[in-house]
Amino acid sequence: MSEAKKIIIDEDWKNQVAAEKEAAQQPSRADGAAPPSGDAEGIDAYPPIQASFELLVTTFVSEAMMSLGQMPHPGSNQLGFDPAHARFAIDMLEVIAEKTKGNLEADEDRGLQEVLHQLRMAFVAISNQQSAAAGQSKIETP
Repeated sequence: MSEAKKIIIDEDWKNQVAAEKEAAQQPSRADGAAPPSGDAEGIDAYPPIQASFELLVTTFVSEAMMSLGQMPHPGSNQLGFDPAHARFAIDMLEVIAEKTKGNLEADEDRGLQEVLHQLRMAFVAISNQQSAAAGQSKIETP
């Protein structure tokens, strides 16, 4: 006597997929706009900040300042000195200045040149302090 094998199919997943597909095709906002992009929990992928030249410059300035130990890293809230990363951020600002030369408004160009000068001076001063501190610790340790 052979028993026929039973195949059990769960129909719930099909209903769930159909509901998700229908929900994805319909805008979820009353104004008819598409819902903001984000993950499954509804967290937006990008902050509600308008992209601009100033934001681009500020991004690299912030990276340089964090790498120079002048402001805490947002993830760890710790100060640290990373000269290679600081140099990279300053170099990126120099590339931006070079590539946008003649295309910036006077106040944008002046601000970019001023921040570059300040970062270069801070890099030299902090590097010298770090070198002096390293030299001092070598002298004190027998």
